[in-house]
Amino acid sequence: MENFISSSGILAIFLLMTAESALIPIPSEVIMPFAGALAGLGKLNIVMVILAGTFGNLIGSYIAWIIGRTGGRALVLRAGRYVRIKEEDLHKAERWFARRGDSAVLIGRILPVVRTFISLPAGAAEMPPVRFGLFTFIGALPWCAALAGLGYGVGSNWTQFSSYVKYAGYLIAVILVVIIARFFIARFRSSGNQIAK
Repeated sequence: MENFISSSGILAIFLLMTAESALIPIPSEVIMPFAGALAGLGKLNIVMVILAGTFGNLIGSYIAWIIGRTGGRALVLRAGRYVRIKEEDLHKAERWFARRGDSAVLIGRILPVVRTFISLPAGAAEMPPVRFGLFTFIGALPWCAALAGLGYGVGSNWTQFSSYVKYAGYLIAVILVVIIARFFIARFRSSGNQIAK
């Protein structure tokens, strides 16, 4: 990935950020700081780095939004029985998203891991595409700018810095997995208690 960015520059940043936002597991926490580090070394323009990352995020998010819009609800209902998600749960989620969709998309853009998947429920809830794009852009711009700015400041010390970024991403992912696992364990226990009664 770093070789691709080094050789193809702005185009590589745009393509990688598009892929990351289209549900392909490529960490923006590495893409943007590395691109920023290259800008800090004078090899790329920092403004172009931020814009390429932001617009890549926007296009990839639209791809995931379309997936959610065209098949997300049916997929959740079909797969939901295996993880004890009921149709009424989906209705609740859709109502919540209808009330707070803008803030969910906006805030979700700055949360590692979550930011990749927030477009699916937005599409499934049929969030209007213009509003979705606006809040995606508003949320993605500071995220990309912060990561690129971090890399810009690091510059030639990128190699040492990148290991910390990677481990921070792993830690966040583990925390989210634990939270999700606790949710499903609680759901299974609740269902078991209801069956026992």
